[in-house]
Formats: sequence, C-alpha cells, structure tokens
Amino acid sequence: MTDTSMLPESWRGVLGEELQKPYFARLTEFVEEERAKGPVFPPKDEVFAALDATPYDKVKVLILGQDPYHGEGQGHGLCFSVRPGVKTPPSLRNIYKEMHEELGHPIPDNGYLMPWAEQGVLLLNAVLTVRSGEANSHKNKGWEKFTDAVITAVASRPDPAVFVLWGNYAQKKLPLIDEERHVVVKGAHPSPLSAKKFFGSRPFTQINEAVAAQGHEPIDWRIPDLG
Repeated sequence: MTDTSMLPESWRGVLGEELQKPYFARLTEFVEEERAKGPVFPPKDEVFAALDATPYDKVKVLILGQDPYHGEGQGHGLCFSVRPGVKTPPSLRNIYKEMHEELGHPIPDNGYLMPWAEQGVLLLNAVLTVRSGEANSHKNKGWEKFTDAVITAVASRPDPAVFVLWGNYAQKKLPLIDEERHVVVKGAHPSPLSAKKFFGSRPFTQINEAVAAQGHEPIDWRIPDLG
C-alpha cells in the first residue's frame, strides 16, 4: 500500500519517501481497518484531494485546517470546504462573513472552495481522515507526520508562499516555516467559539498583499453561486 501512485504526480518527488516509512504503513493499515468497521470520511479516492487540486509548484497560499468534517457527504478532502449542495458549516460561514465585511464580496450559496484551490490555495487538513460522527477520531495515528512533511516541502521550496495559521492548533506548526522567507498570517480560528477574535482580522487583504509582494497573482476570493 506504500505505492507512490496514490499521490498526485507533482507531489511524488517531495513526499514519496514518506510513503515508504514504517509510520505510513501503520497509518494505512489503521485507516483500512477503520473503513472495514464503518464509514470513514472523506472517501478513499479523495483523501489526497487537496494535493490533487493544488500542484506542488503552484502553491501560493497554504491554509491549515484540523481534520475533515465528520458528517455524511460533507468533506471532500479540502479543509473548510464541503461538496456542492451541502449546507455551509459554521466555521466557513464565519470565513465568508469576514470576506464580505473585508472585501465586499457576496456570501455564496455554497461551501465548495475548489475555486480557491485551483488558484494555488492549498487547503490542507493536519489529519486527512475521520470516523463518521467522531471529530478528531483519527488524530495521533500518523497523519500529522505526513502533513508536517507537506508543510515542510512547501516551506523548503525556493519559491516563497503564504502560510495561514488560524487558531492555536495550526500555530503549533510555526517551527516548520522559515518566516524570513515566507509570510505567516496568524489569527483566531473562525469557529463559533473564537469568531469574535477572528472577525476584523482582515486575513484576505494580508494574504493578497503578501502574495503580490512574492511576485504572484493575488487570489480572487469570490466563490460563484451554484444556484
């Protein structure tokens, strides 16, 4: 199961070695056992969807989430994003509110963030699978080592990027990032528990100013309505 073809091609060179390590074999076995017992999200073919949607050399921004949504049909492998037709979850609603207040963009009728991913926003969760109905049920099984390797791979590119770390959990990853070369945008987490501190933090302007200063095309944060 440590076949590197499970990884999108652009990431194989920088992450392929991770798949050969003993922890990844144990992790794969654990996830397969979990899937044999009951629903695990996202589906197997979408576990690496964030890496699929944003190739290694195209990453301008990395937004770090915690673990996938654990409700049926919600998560599809991009942090904070849900499939078309699924109700926008509370944290993403707060991200949209801030976007509306800060940039004046309309709040979309869906939570499908693929337009961000396609512009170079890597929407990475620290943990890539979850048991149905149980948040954080796959933490400390090895995913964090793998996603630390993803963060390290982006941080070690010659081309700088912007790292968005919302909340204490994400900010623990700061040691992996050279702040001399990259820009880190920190703030409160957009979840309803800390949204008061998140509102007014103007992350989108900070991100785009940094992206432009790094010589890249800024992100168009508008998400089209799907009707």
